Amino acid sequence: MKDLIDDHKSRASTWFRSLRDDIVAAFELLEDTQGGDAAAGRFEITETKRTGDDGGDAGGGLMSVMRGGRVFEKVGVNVSTVYGTLGERAQKAMAARGVPGMETDPRFWASGISLVAHMQNPRVPAVHMNTRMFWTPNAWWFGGGSDLNPAIEYADDTAFFHAVLKEHCDKHDPAYYDKFKAWADEYFYVPHRHRARGVGGIFYDDLNTGDWEADFAFTQDVGRAFLPAYLGCVEKRRHEAFTDADREAQLVHRGLYAEYNLVYDRGTKFGLETGHDANAVLMSLPPIAKWT
Repeated sequence: MKDLIDDHKSRASTWFRSLRDDIVAAFELLEDTQGGDAAAGRFEITETKRTGDDGGDAGGGLMSVMRGGRVFEKVGVNVSTVYGTLGERAQKAMAARGVPGMETDPRFWASGISLVAHMQNPRVPAVHMNTRMFWTPNAWWFGGGSDLNPAIEYADDTAFFHAVLKEHCDKHDPAYYDKFKAWADEYFYVPHRHRARGVGGIFYDDLNTGDWEADFAFTQDVGRAFLPAYLGCVEKRRHEAFTDADREAQLVHRGLYAEYNLVYDRGTKFGLETGHDANAVLMSLPPIAKWT
């Protein structure tokens, strides 16, 4: 059984790293083909480390951030594989979600990819994507999704993004898209602003059908859906002229995005509470935002 678990962990971690490499290459190609006087943006790669409560190695990953590019004002693509023992608050949060055995054996292992892109052109939507696998001695599950966050919404962009996600969900279960779209609408809602963070996408967590191969295959397809879904929107808008009013709308919308990520996002809370690199955890924050 241990050999099987180790195999699953290795395959998941390797996949997330492979997806990271594909996305980084695609984003740098966008920079190369954008044109303009500014230099094409490139990712700066930083190795991240997590230190366990005993001071020993507890995993880490790669933080890849591009700033000031032709297309991307700031984009981060992070991968990590971390492990150790959950702290008391994290144990209680897991137990409240129904994860068994937290009170007797709070060890954990987690691996995933997390991406957030903030764009130069306000007419190009910001975007978020992540997929992950989580293991404890008494449970395992997958989670993730992607969602579009335009400052200026275009209905055809929203429809296209969702259509690609639905196509990939339907390969696995015809009920998945509607279920996970509704979950995203609920999860990415900003209660104190009485509005959604963006135009949604899909979100799922605690996915364990009992068939690890099937759940991993679905999670891989969620990752594969990201580039065609998002690049279709980027290609359509990245050369459009924009106004000062467009930029103002973008900066104000980024304020909403920052509020959500700092107040409500479960991944942000988990990363900080488990001692992961704070710069990597807060990579999602926009470079410039505005509150009116």
